[in-house]
Amino acid sequence: MRDQIIVKRYAKAFVDFASPRIGLERCVEEMKSLKWLLREEKDLEYFLLAPEVPRVEKARVLEAMFKGYYSDETVTFINYLIVKHRVTRLSDIADQVRVQFAHGDSVDVTLKTTFPLELETISRIKVKLESVLEQKSNLYLELDPDLLGGVQVIIGNRIIDGSVRNRLVELRKKLLQSQVI
Repeated sequence: MRDQIIVKRYAKAFVDFASPRIGLERCVEEMKSLKWLLREEKDLEYFLLAPEVPRVEKARVLEAMFKGYYSDETVTFINYLIVKHRVTRLSDIADQVRVQFAHGDSVDVTLKTTFPLELETISRIKVKLESVLEQKSNLYLELDPDLLGGVQVIIGNRIIDGSVRNRLVELRKKLLQSQVI
């Protein structure tokens, strides 16, 4: 859990740092490429993780190796990860950048309901979600009769559950926990 929080923070920090200079699309593409490179070239990962290689040497080799292939921002970010002893998370951070920012500034949202909603209602929900998330969303609708009523919103790995089924489960838990006198 803690590692996932660290990965998300560094992914966002990289995008915040690099995207004003090189653009969000290039940030995502470079991280995809870096993820592939780390997977295919195990020696690079061993080199980056090697404690016997000084940081200065790692920085020099990265600069020479990535010149012309990756932006200065990406090389600076990797060097920063080395200094902060977070280079072990580089592959995960690259993957998180791809997942979180591949749609540009928009996020995928799944809205589960038990019955079809009117277009006006869907539009109001989308506008409200975008104002809360502070970013554009790609809204997908899914019918799920198991919810019994209400809605369930899935944003990445977050679930906002306002379904009747969830309320009944929560009520059951409270009743089981309470003592009858």
